[in-house]
Amino acid sequence: MDRLLVVKNGPGPFFVNRVLIAVFALWLCVSMAALAQNSAPRLKANAPFSIQATHVLGLPNTKNNCNGTLSTHDNLLQFQQSGQSVAQIDIASVRDVFLGEESKQVGGLPMKIGKAAAPYGSGRLVSLFAHKQYDTLTLEYVDGNGGFHGVIFLVAKGQGELVTKELVARGASSGTHEDQPTTRSTSEVAHENN
Repeated sequence: MDRLLVVKNGPGPFFVNRVLIAVFALWLCVSMAALAQNSAPRLKANAPFSIQATHVLGLPNTKNNCNGTLSTHDNLLQFQQSGQSVAQIDIASVRDVFLGEESKQVGGLPMKIGKAAAPYGSGRLVSLFAHKQYDTLTLEYVDGNGGFHGVIFLVAKGQGELVTKELVARGASSGTHEDQPTTRSTSEVAHENN
């Protein structure tokens, strides 16, 4: 055979096998994506909800910066430290729910000493990995006497949105003041025209 190229008359048996493998791989990827979309758990309206949280400040008879369990039961938001009494807020009295993000450096004094001892300024690299992300959950509510109060919680990254959705589903209003148009009273408009 003195030819450089060999011409075939039609697809060979390996072509059919490759097409079948490609179709099967495509079907497998699409079915995995469909299963992943349906695997999210459904929240029941009155099912109890509980996560670990840090109470920064704001609850009566509760120490600041203490860890505990933040949960919803019926129409109450409850925070309980281990071995302490439960602090409760009526979810219907929550006027605003705000969600933010915070980053904390972890490791304490040993991490600081390790960063200082690292040669050639490589302690800065350690600082990149020594941070933990948190969600800050701020609630504004009205107590039984009509007093206006605020509470701040730190929860794990991604948990704040779940708590916000749970509270809004149970009757709390969420703070979206940026979307609301500002209205002025007639006295403000009259004073502005003078």
